[in-house]
Amino acid sequence: MSRIGKQPIKIPNGVTVKLNGPVLEVNGPKGALKRDTFGRINLSQTGAEIAVQPAIEDGANFWGLYRTLLANMVEGVTTGFSRQLELVGTGYRAAMAGKNLTLTVGYSHPVSMVPPAGVAFDVDKAGKVVVAGPDKELVGRVAAQVRAVREPEPYHGKGIRYVGEVIVTKVGKSSGKK
Repeated sequence: MSRIGKQPIKIPNGVTVKLNGPVLEVNGPKGALKRDTFGRINLSQTGAEIAVQPAIEDGANFWGLYRTLLANMVEGVTTGFSRQLELVGTGYRAAMAGKNLTLTVGYSHPVSMVPPAGVAFDVDKAGKVVVAGPDKELVGRVAAQVRAVREPEPYHGKGIRYVGEVIVTKVGKSSGKK
């Protein structure tokens, strides 16, 4: 038995969940999300809760996974997800050009990033970049792509990092003279 899979998912008002064949659909105020379950789970709704059960014998391997994915979809269409990134370095800055994010991070040219459908960029006054959207997986992937433009370097820690991320810096070269 999956300890995670057997927990019911509470469905808030304004959210609908349905299984159309192997495709799981969740609709809510922040948008609509779809995921293919490949026929591995069965859903049963009682009131404002949904229970997830494996549909096939081998489906028990994916029972907790699909329950967590469904819970993340429900949370995403109600409140949404976001990841915050900060720019550390002299002259490093971020700006919005319409919906696009423009990063100036030490290259000879600014780097412009176009958000995929369902994801929005925002830059606050402190220079932090916020990646937000209803799909947790997509928000994390786009935030990782923004971070990959200039990853923190190991000697001074300059670059783009997640807020609260700790970068372990290396000790520089010693002079070698005695």
